[in-house]
Amino acid sequence: MSSIINKYSKPPAEAVEAGLERILLGGQVIIDEAMGRHITNHGMLQQLSMLRYAMYQGYYVLDTFRCQAYQEEENIQAVSQSGVVSKFRYAQWLCLSSGNSKKTSEALEEALDGLRSMILDASEMVRFLTTYPRLHRQPYSMHLLLDKCMFARQRETEVVMNFLLCTQSCTGSFDVLPIVGPENVGKSTLVGHICEDERVHVGDLDEDLWENLCSLCRQSTTGGSKIIITSRSDKITKLGTTQTLVLKHLSDEAFWYFFKVITFGSTDPKMHPRLVYLAMEIAKLMYNLAEASITACVLRANFNIDFWCKVLAFRRGCMQKQLCKFGVHPCELLSGNKPVYLQRMGRTTEDVLVLGTNQTCCSEEEVPKIMAVDVLCGIARPQGGTFKVLLWKSRIPPYHTYIQTYEIRELQARAVKRKRPLMNGIRHV
Repeated sequence: MSSIINKYSKPPAEAVEAGLERILLGGQVIIDEAMGRHITNHGMLQQLSMLRYAMYQGYYVLDTFRCQAYQEEENIQAVSQSGVVSKFRYAQWLCLSSGNSKKTSEALEEALDGLRSMILDASEMVRFLTTYPRLHRQPYSMHLLLDKCMFARQRETEVVMNFLLCTQSCTGSFDVLPIVGPENVGKSTLVGHICEDERVHVGDLDEDLWENLCSLCRQSTTGGSKIIITSRSDKITKLGTTQTLVLKHLSDEAFWYFFKVITFGSTDPKMHPRLVYLAMEIAKLMYNLAEASITACVLRANFNIDFWCKVLAFRRGCMQKQLCKFGVHPCELLSGNKPVYLQRMGRTTEDVLVLGTNQTCCSEEEVPKIMAVDVLCGIARPQGGTFKVLLWKSRIPPYHTYIQTYEIRELQARAVKRKRPLMNGIRHV
């Protein structure tokens, strides 16, 4: 009897959906207010970090629930296209689909309950927020703000900021903060972004003053000096005089929140549920924030279902082909800076040979005029030999520019010279 009562006493999924959306708005208000203040309390930063992650998780579950119908529709199409299917297999698929719907509904309730209790626990923290000074910045819409700041690194930013602004030395001479994390996680970007903050600016320095400063540093290190070191290896931990800051890749939920916001911009995603589903499926195939930023620009410029379906099908095809051959994501091969073949969307007779990727801080005059995405989408086709393309240009300090060297190869030419590329270590994606 108790199980029956519990079953029918639960609110309908639509009511839970509406409740989760309301509680997410409340959490967003707290996070936005906190982002605009200089918070120094470590416990409060940790609590905000937990609330932020719960918010990302809530949005992820909410969007998954809303995209459920489109997922089931795609599964039905896949079943129908596979030819004659036995009644048993079809019934088995229906059971699995029903099970997934139940799991999603349960996840919806769990997210709502978790966020509600977390916001109630944060009531005292909200009162303390007003005691911290405001940061001076221009008001941005959320999609513009995420494009101008380090996403989901507010806690890490404040940890480094508090380290730099702390006047009490741990050693009496100088303090060292190690920052460790995997490749392309944003270690140098975090430091460069913080150096642009007005709270740690030291003003303009002329050459004579800089030489004097360097001379003093060579002779001795005075009390109050701060050193930040970054590395992929955790061996530098032993060099630190304070707790090491470890950067990790974003969770799937945080990654989806970032990609959705920068893809839809000022457009309300609720008005385009099928596009949300397509964007969610595309996000599952991506590797890092740079790739997400590039893809978001492409989707924003072609805001229609047919094009997004083509992008999804193209990326799925590339991913499946690459995983079958090498078992890793294409970006992992590219990060090794080895020659890699990439397919061109809509061009079945041509591939692009990526000869290398360079990260640099160059002037506008040195930036290639050809965009990598235009070449891969089949829009641009430079004639003859190798050429350089602009892969991505970061909009936050230290404003790195990523340039790749391309060469377009005909598939027939590749077939004739199939053995040579493999001998030279060129991988085909």
